[in-house]
Amino acid sequence: MSLQETGILAQIRALLPGGESLVDDCGALPPTPAGHRLLVTTDLMESGQHFRLDWHPPDLLARKLLAVNLSDLDASGARPFGYTLTLALGPEVDAPWLTTFLAGLAAGSREADVQVLGGDTVGRPAGLGLGLTAFGFAARWLRRDGLRPGDRIFVDQRPGASLRGLRKLQAGQRWDPARPDADLEAHLAPRPRLGLGLRLAEIPEIHACLDLSDGLSRDLRNLAEASGLSIVLEPALDEDARRGGEDYARCFGTSLPQAELESRLGLPLLPVGTVMPRGAAPLLAYDGDSLLPLPDLSFDHFGSS
Repeated sequence: MSLQETGILAQIRALLPGGESLVDDCGALPPTPAGHRLLVTTDLMESGQHFRLDWHPPDLLARKLLAVNLSDLDASGARPFGYTLTLALGPEVDAPWLTTFLAGLAAGSREADVQVLGGDTVGRPAGLGLGLTAFGFAARWLRRDGLRPGDRIFVDQRPGASLRGLRKLQAGQRWDPARPDADLEAHLAPRPRLGLGLRLAEIPEIHACLDLSDGLSRDLRNLAEASGLSIVLEPALDEDARRGGEDYARCFGTSLPQAELESRLGLPLLPVGTVMPRGAAPLLAYDGDSLLPLPDLSFDHFGSS
């Protein structure tokens, strides 16, 4: 059954929270509360580059598309309120697939208390392109450039599970909701700890934060370069944790001791690095007794496949 734009829009209006308001070419953002800033983030996911249609169930793909954007806002200290959605659909996508995708997006939207504000749909010769732009309000914008020498870097979940899930998919394992696999779920339907970023933003001693999406070897480098400092990687981290990618943990720098942070937040934290004055490279790791630059081990979106 071929898709028609009018039918797609009808489903979006019927299924997605806020969809009933999509009657104009433009949508409206609510007024920014006093003392807050409006923050925006966007992500594009392409079949064959970021996911494969034959192994990613459509409802889980929709949840992931939403989660990765809300994770960016949360790590910046923002409370999300809405998003725009862009769908570029090739002939591989049929009506049942789209209905399941939108149902998954609707469920994730209700859980996160966000609504669709607008968007666009277009056909394409092949493949699937998904774009989502999310908006939120922040009383304190947690940026990347606030690290101080002596800060320690923590994450709220151990990196590496999504990478292990990707390897399992590449080896032929598939998602079975009757027998859920934690690694597959981490890759196919990540569940970042939304709301933690707002709590971190309320603590003055949290100096910088981002969500761990590209992997420690890239994201710690991003933190260090934004702050003009260097970060020494914790030596106990294994290769999966170093390489990682798409873990969507809160990754933040602070001057507070780990025990005090864990007591205040009510959850365990994993130390992943220590901030020092700028050294030979933004990210350093111990090789025996010496500190050496750590190469970027993350996925290159523009590299050859």
